[in-house]
Amino acid sequence: MSIALRYAARSDVGLVRSNNQDSAYAGPHLLVVADGMGGHAGGDVASSVAVAALAPLDGESHGPDDALDELERALEAARDEIVARTHSDPDLAGMGTTVTAILRAGNKLAMVHLGDSRGYLLRDGALSQVTTDHTFVQHLVNTGKITAEEAEHHPQRSVVMRVLGDFEPDVAPDLSVREARPGDRWLLCSDGLSGFVSAETIADTMRSLEDVDACADRLVQLALRAGGGDNVTVIVADVVELDDVPDGTGPSTAASVVGSAATTRHRPTAAADGPAARAATLSKQAAAAARDGDEDLAGADLDPDDEDAQHDDEPVDPVRRRRRRVVGTLFSVLLVGLLAGAGYLGYRWTQTQYYVGVTDDVVTIYRGIPQTIGPIKLSTALESSSTHVKELPAYVRDRLDQTIPADSLDDARDRVRKLEDDARTASVATG
Repeated sequence: MSIALRYAARSDVGLVRSNNQDSAYAGPHLLVVADGMGGHAGGDVASSVAVAALAPLDGESHGPDDALDELERALEAARDEIVARTHSDPDLAGMGTTVTAILRAGNKLAMVHLGDSRGYLLRDGALSQVTTDHTFVQHLVNTGKITAEEAEHHPQRSVVMRVLGDFEPDVAPDLSVREARPGDRWLLCSDGLSGFVSAETIADTMRSLEDVDACADRLVQLALRAGGGDNVTVIVADVVELDDVPDGTGPSTAASVVGSAATTRHRPTAAADGPAARAATLSKQAAAAARDGDEDLAGADLDPDDEDAQHDDEPVDPVRRRRRRVVGTLFSVLLVGLLAGAGYLGYRWTQTQYYVGVTDDVVTIYRGIPQTIGPIKLSTALESSSTHVKELPAYVRDRLDQTIPADSLDDARDRVRKLEDDARTASVATG
């Protein structure tokens, strides 16, 4: 039996982040998703380095016995490159990236995993998560401190404990080898998907859309409709038996690179219409208008193609000119009305959202989203807790700087209570 992979890779900057720090590679023998971290200056570099180190493995020369060794060697090379870059550019210090990769070796799949990007397998209609998150919250689940259900909404669920970076030289990845069965569908994704879309919805989508490209597109749109609070990257790959594939419809052999490692890394979000997308678009439009408004006004009367421009030797038709101005005015009024209606609906949606942040060094619950449209803030402080940021562990403070989204006001209050518990625990530990 001869098998192959049919695959599609997609990456989107999302509706909140200013740049895409995810990278992904999908080829006939290799699938990789990397989610960079370390701020605007370093996350995109780290994930790109990881993909560049692993990409040369996309070939036929691997046997099942040495595939894992080659993946480990590629990770070591990537770590060495990350360290070298931070030495040459101190501003990149502290950068790192998750890595989840599959290397096909014959009819076997070798997998390496670090961080909280995920690998899922859809087999016989049932979806299972085959990777384990290397996060603080997963550690709490493993030690029985919280349940898996509580972990889904824990305020520290994004705190990663094991990544490929310049600060953990001896970190060990999870390694495994699995059989590649025809009919299997694999999903590799960053937490921009798994952190915003439920496993049930992911499973339904993977079952219902046969085409890998359509499935990957739909998963990205689902994450964006859920708020798009992070970069979202997915690879959908089907295991197919070549003998069963009709002539001319075989899997592509062209590699696909997406995210920060791609030449299209500055591509804007592909978010379809929806409340979250409209709110984000209006915010960007208002910012652009505020930035460019003076230039537009300065050049308003200097258009050489303006039909209303007057020349001394040309007669003026006052009726035609008045009609044109009336039509232009009506169009402007209609456009303003449409924008106002969309803005109102977008604003109403923002006021159904909640998050946890900081006001005057105190943990605070906010209603809205942490954005502004021109002079208008889309969030207001709702409740302040008794917990000061300085009482919290460093990784919690870092998470609060990015804000912690909540599903409802009750959920936000639960998250604050857990932060207060963390503060008490830290106080006892240091006391």
